[in-house]
Amino acid sequence: MSPHLIMTMNKCIKAIAWLLSFSVLCGFVLRADSQTTQPVLSRDDTLNHLNAVIRWYKDSTTKVEPGQQTSDAIYLSTAQTLGKEAVRLAFQSARSQVSLSTPATAAANGLQQENSSNPAQSAQKYEQMESDVSQRIADDQTAIEKLKRQGTSRKAAATVQQQQALEGKLGLDKSTLDAIQKMKKFVESTNTGGSGLEGTINELAQSVQEAFGTSAATKSVTPPTTPNMAQANTVAANPLITPAKTQPPTTGLFGELLLLYGQMQDIRDIDSLVNETANVRKIATDLRQPLRNELLATLKRGQDLANQPNTQKKDYDLLTHQFNQLSAGMLPLSQEILTLDQSRANLLEWKNALSSESASTLRSLFFRLGAIAVALLVVLGISEIWRRLTFRYVHDARRRRQLLGIRRFAVGFLVSVVVVLGFISEFSSLATFAGFVTAGIAVGLQTVLLSVAAYFFVVGRYGIRVGDRISVAGVTGDVIEVGLVRFYLMELAGTGVDLYSTGRIVVFSNSVLFQATTPLFKQLPGSQYVWHEVVLPLSPQADYELLQKTLQTTVESVHKDYGVALDSRSGTAEMEIQVTPPEPYQKLQFADSGLELVARYPVDLRRASELDDKITRSLVRAINADEKLASGIAGTPKIRAAVKG
Repeated sequence: MSPHLIMTMNKCIKAIAWLLSFSVLCGFVLRADSQTTQPVLSRDDTLNHLNAVIRWYKDSTTKVEPGQQTSDAIYLSTAQTLGKEAVRLAFQSARSQVSLSTPATAAANGLQQENSSNPAQSAQKYEQMESDVSQRIADDQTAIEKLKRQGTSRKAAATVQQQQALEGKLGLDKSTLDAIQKMKKFVESTNTGGSGLEGTINELAQSVQEAFGTSAATKSVTPPTTPNMAQANTVAANPLITPAKTQPPTTGLFGELLLLYGQMQDIRDIDSLVNETANVRKIATDLRQPLRNELLATLKRGQDLANQPNTQKKDYDLLTHQFNQLSAGMLPLSQEILTLDQSRANLLEWKNALSSESASTLRSLFFRLGAIAVALLVVLGISEIWRRLTFRYVHDARRRRQLLGIRRFAVGFLVSVVVVLGFISEFSSLATFAGFVTAGIAVGLQTVLLSVAAYFFVVGRYGIRVGDRISVAGVTGDVIEVGLVRFYLMELAGTGVDLYSTGRIVVFSNSVLFQATTPLFKQLPGSQYVWHEVVLPLSPQADYELLQKTLQTTVESVHKDYGVALDSRSGTAEMEIQVTPPEPYQKLQFADSGLELVARYPVDLRRASELDDKITRSLVRAINADEKLASGIAGTPKIRAAVKG
């Protein structure tokens, strides 16, 4: 066998041996990574404890909103501080529980097994192996380059063989490096944030990062101070307390109702949070009990070792290591339980404070309701007194109706003011809202508002009364009702002096008073009469003086029966001018048909037909009694309405 073949086989055997050793090492590392110790506490117990603490912490910081008082914000700040402390202690205990092992397993594996399942060490081993192989590859490449530069013919064969061997070794190193890099990448991808229980704990910690944001240098639990002692420091240091939390209490019935409802809801939330705190404390106590039992057993084994002969130092080292692991897991749980007790005490104080606030709010609510009731009774009492005085001292129906209308408006306005002042809390917002509402009403109800404004002119001194005869928009009728936005007429129809009721009611809006295209005609106050005239067509041979005397006697004889009443109404006219009592008069005038004698006389609106009938009968009797009078009349006499002006 040639030396070259022997050299090549030796190199291959060395490479295979190195590869086998590398495989054995990788298998040992993988077994070390996958090896799990039997914990004193189960994985489910630890994760159940962490989930309960996280849920309790989030509820304690977000479930209850601070009220109007500054002390509410202080109680909330204390609850948040204690919640963060409990979360930090729970995670500290959970991370300590990862490395806890049963005493039998710890004794078998020794103290060096303490960190065998640490994923960081596995990654570091692969990094070291990658560095070593990379260094060998660099050395091989340097050696190959050096051999390539040797070009003597005497050593050419040996140089080529050595170069080929180095190239073979370089290829094997590159394959080894590729395998190491793949294994390293796999370990890093599967151990992100930790492996097993530790990885799950790290993932849970990401959901409550704010709890670990502050410095945790002081792990001891400080008892919470009372709101009165810590108010200034808390308001100055705690960013959760903003000026909005210290606003004065809202006013108004609605505001107090909402405030009372919020306080009762906060009390219910605090009760639920107190029960949740007790549940978390029970979980922490149950989790601490096995650790306490194991710790007591460890101390007992230490006492037993002291009584045994030939005890070695490594036995005490093992017990010391196990005691440190157990105490590292148990002490944070004990501190967490104290923190939960202090949090429960803080929540109960907060509940008592909210109960006092809600009782005060309830008393204020009843007082406000009583004040509103008293104010409404006062307004209604004034309304009743106003009504009684009006009926007792105002005898004019029109004036009484006006005063009662003003009473309704005033009472409605006062009731609205009492309700607004009692129920509304934000008057600035109310003013803005009222401005928009007023603008909308002015645009959408402009006709109604104009009618309401016209009502005060209609019922004014020279306005429209019930019983007045008016003409508006071509309709003549008697007023039967005057309302706030409209008035009603009993329609009259007919020709000439013969007017009669049609039985229909005509409704007009009060705003017709401001319309120039629909004028309104009304009799003067105190002058409810119209002028009628009797017309006698005369022949050329008629005795004018005799006819004029006869006509005057007939009209005056009828007029004197109702003329006194007209004089009385004229004297009570509500006008500042002097009204002359109406008197009948006669005149002789030319017409298209010839000469005619006219006698004008006033008649009462309500008795016009009756008076015209009397004048007609009297005149007919006088003409029939004297043939000379009858021969002087050229045609048929007639009575018609006289409109002068």
